[in-house]
This record gives sequence, structure tokens and C-alpha cells, in this order.
Amino acid sequence: MSNQISSPSSSLFNRVRFVLVETTHPGNIGSVARAMTTMGFSHLYLVNPRCSNVLANQEAIALASGALGVLKGAVIVDTIQEALHGCELVVASSARLREFSPPICDPRELAMKLNQSESTGAVAIVLGNERNGLPNEIVEKCNYLVSIPTNPSYSSLNLAQAVQILAYECRYASVGNTMLNTDIGIKGKPASATEVEAMFEHLEQGLIAIEFIDPAHPKKLMSRLRRLFARTQLEVEEVNILRGVAKKMLD
Repeated sequence: MSNQISSPSSSLFNRVRFVLVETTHPGNIGSVARAMTTMGFSHLYLVNPRCSNVLANQEAIALASGALGVLKGAVIVDTIQEALHGCELVVASSARLREFSPPICDPRELAMKLNQSESTGAVAIVLGNERNGLPNEIVEKCNYLVSIPTNPSYSSLNLAQAVQILAYECRYASVGNTMLNTDIGIKGKPASATEVEAMFEHLEQGLIAIEFIDPAHPKKLMSRLRRLFARTQLEVEEVNILRGVAKKMLD
């Protein structure tokens, strides 16, 4: 079983496994491990990979880019039946629609279905190899066929790109943007209404001093400035800067 990595406490992260069928290029397997890790998923199954000793392959390790927990923990099996053992729901991923296929959905719709389901059973998302995709006999046995909307004139997605999109939608359906890092960037203390009002009075005095405003006919300049600054939430430091400008006008 794949190694566990830290992830938000949601059943989808434990339920979903990504199953790659007869993958040809070891680098793609490493890239899939990276895509899964960035989205918090850890269960990777490889069905009859076409490259030997793939988990120790240097290209796979390089393209995993540090996501070695998922790569080294991947389960290698000989048949699709082994990879799907214990799954309650099986989803085929394919850009090629089939004449006989299970119900079709896009990644967002699929993720919502999985997240809203009362089931706690394992879910397999199955992807075929780089050249031929999934054979019809596998697709027809799945519960859903997920198709990623792409440019109709060029619908080819790299295997890891497809996994990245599917994993992202599952993550977003599960936790939304609650895990978004909002601590990036400079955040000052919001200015109080009293501080802002004092700033406007100071600024008006400065504008009168440089004769930008005629106090006898002020028109609506200050009203427009108030409207301009109302579109943002001024911080104390910003108020102080504007008062510094006003002070220079009055010098």
C-alpha cells in the first residue's frame, strides 16, 4: 500500500487511488507522483508498467521532484483486477469518447459526485498508457468515464497533466480554498474611521495650500477622493504616508 503523506482530514484523500495502466515512460510515473503529492493524494497503483524497476528508475526519481513517498510506495500489479481490488467505484479517464461507455462527466462534476457520496469505499481513477489510452474492455467495466474538456483541435494531454487536473478537482471539492496560504504579502493594521477622517481633513488643507482646491468653489474633488479611497481599506501606514504628503504641501 502507498505511503501516507500529511493531508487535510477528508475521506477523499484516503479513498481515491490513481491507477496507471501499462505506462511506457518512467518519467511520466515520477511526474504523476509529483502531481498527486502536490494535491495531497498518496495511493498510486501501476498495472504492468512497460519499464523495468520503475520505482528505482533515475528519470522517474528526478521527475518526481521530491515526491518519493508516493513513488516508492506505489503498488505494482500484473492485472487491472488486482489494482481495483476493494474499490466500490471505478472511473476511467479518457479523451476519446466511446460508443459503449459508462456515464460521462467532466472532472469537476466527478469530484463533486465523489465528495457528496455517502460511500466511504475506495475509488479508482484509471488512466491508460501514453500511446493508446485505455482499452474498451476496461472502460466498459467502469462506473464513469471522465473526460477533461480541452481544445477540440488538440486534445492530447500528458499523463501527469491529466492526473494533476483530476487530483486538483478532487482536492477542491473536498477542502475548497481553505488550505490557501493567505499569509503571503505585507498586511498592515487597518486604519480606523477616525484616522481616515483626520487624513482627509489634513489632505484637504494641503490641497488648498497648493491652490489645487479653491475653498470658495471646492466642487466635488474631496468627494471623489473619498470615493477613490473607499474602494480599498486604508492601512495605518498608508494613512501616515498621505498625511506626510499633506504636511509637505503645508510647509
